Amino acid sequence: MAALRLLLLALAVACCAVAEPPQQERSALRAFLAGTPHERALAWNASTPACAWVGVTCDAANATVVALRLPGVGLIGRVPQGTLGALRGLRVLSLRSNRLFGDVPGDLFSLPDLRSLFLQGNLFSGSVPPDVAKLTALQHLALSHNNLTGAIPFALNGLANLRSLRLDGNHFSGSLPSLTLPLLEDFNVSYNQLNGSIPASLARFPPESFAGNLQLCGKPLSRPCEPFFPSPAGAPTPTDGRGSGGGSVPVSEKKKKKLSGAAVAAIAVGGGAAALLALVLLVVCTAASRRRAANGEVGKTAAARGLTPPSTASGELGEVTSSTSKEIALAAAAATVERSRLVFVGKGAAYSFDLEELLRASAEVLGKGSVGTSYKAVLEEGATVVVKRLKEVAASRREFSAHLDSLGKVDHRNLLPVRGYYFSKDEKLLVCDYLPAGSLSATLHGQSL
Repeated sequence: MAALRLLLLALAVACCAVAEPPQQERSALRAFLAGTPHERALAWNASTPACAWVGVTCDAANATVVALRLPGVGLIGRVPQGTLGALRGLRVLSLRSNRLFGDVPGDLFSLPDLRSLFLQGNLFSGSVPPDVAKLTALQHLALSHNNLTGAIPFALNGLANLRSLRLDGNHFSGSLPSLTLPLLEDFNVSYNQLNGSIPASLARFPPESFAGNLQLCGKPLSRPCEPFFPSPAGAPTPTDGRGSGGGSVPVSEKKKKKLSGAAVAAIAVGGGAAALLALVLLVVCTAASRRRAANGEVGKTAAARGLTPPSTASGELGEVTSSTSKEIALAAAAATVERSRLVFVGKGAAYSFDLEELLRASAEVLGKGSVGTSYKAVLEEGATVVVKRLKEVAASRREFSAHLDSLGKVDHRNLLPVRGYYFSKDEKLLVCDYLPAGSLSATLHGQSL
């Protein structure tokens, strides 16, 4: 009986010893360690089962690696591509508090079961790619205290299971995207270079989550957002929902019509592109001014000869009967609403936002030129456009619209594409695509490496 027990025990030990992760995972771990210098010996010996290596955790059956935890072990350098990404069953990866640098390895974003990614306290640089949205099972993402740059990607909205997002202590810039993550409990973007207004979806987090970003504004910070300019004067006034008649708009509603944060959009796109656009606008304005001057001379000549200018001819508008005045007023009101809308031209028809959304967008000043101020605006759905608020434009609405409709049809590599415009008596806005390169030279010739 005792001999039988010893035999069964020996068989059990033998079975456990045989159970190992696939050779592909074992090779990937050894390649990672061989390609990453480390100050502390980890004793990953070929003669030892991989599941017994320092920092390696396997599942209950020792069939696959589910966790790799190597915090503060003195790892130095870049993470070799094709190593950790080969651990297909990995759920937890912790390489925090080392001296790893370079881009965050792209193959990590293809791990289907990854739930926790802890890379804080390293020297990683570059941007967070949109591929991060592929980590649909991810619950914890910690990239704080690295050298990451660029914008915080809107693609993070694809991480529906995310509970913790730590991006503090980096060099992220631009506006905060509107993140609607229902399970998010821990959020921190402090001590970056972010600007604009804090989206309403993130205002529930404490002020400490946004500290150290001197150009961020809005709740929960005590720094209110200052609008660049008020809502365009010709914009339609919303009703209170109890009819189409008049009535005053509540103060709270009026406030919503102001630009939130550093808000409003912009065209612009770097020095060269702005110069081209300025040249086009100057041509339009000059042509309109000459046309007006010519019309003025004709009016003077007509008056000298005793003729009545067409606009003041007897019976045109001066003697309107009471039965028609109401119809004219209604037509004028309808025309005002039509004139005050945002008009898209060319490929701008693909955009789905309206004037109100544009005015609520968070924005940053790109530059000021002879024809106006340019802003980069990030809309709530994540689209980024550039809007130029034009200075005095000596052109009628018909002339302005005709020229912008023509520009919207132009598709040339040397011309910044116009996607839309807004025209009212007091405000003229142009909407263009945003070119991240930031200059016409970079767009035409590419970035130097």
